[in-house]
Order: sequence, then structure tokens, then C-alpha cells
Amino acid sequence: MGRYGSIDYSSTVKRGLLLGLVLMAVGETGGYLAENYVSIPGWEESLFLATAVVGLLAFVLSPIVFGIVLPLTE
Repeated sequence: MGRYGSIDYSSTVKRGLLLGLVLMAVGETGGYLAENYVSIPGWEESLFLATAVVGLLAFVLSPIVFGIVLPLTE
């Protein structure tokens, strides 16, 4: 057993990429619709922006953390 338990790194990277992609798509689509077609309060537009940013960070950082860094530290 490794240092961090029995983590399946390849499936964790795939799930992180998929989660990041979905969050980014939801945030960008909601922000686009809110800006062009629907009138919503400013806090909801900020929520869509935050969702897109978190999705982008998850999309970029999950392969680095779970694909490179953690397997090297075992």
C-alpha cells in the first residue's frame, strides 16, 4: 500500500478532467445566456464566473496533481 492509500491515479485524473470540463462548460454557458438572453442579478453572474474558474482550475490541476506529483511521491 502506498503512502496515500490505494488511489487509482488514472481514474482520478479522468474524473478530475471531466468534472473540470463540466464545471467550465456550465459556468461559461450560464454566463453567456445571462449576459445575452436572460436578466439575472449580479451575484448569479458572479456565481457563473466562479464556477467557470473553478472548473478551469480543476481541469488544469488534476492531471498535474494526480498524474504527476502524487505518483512521484509514493
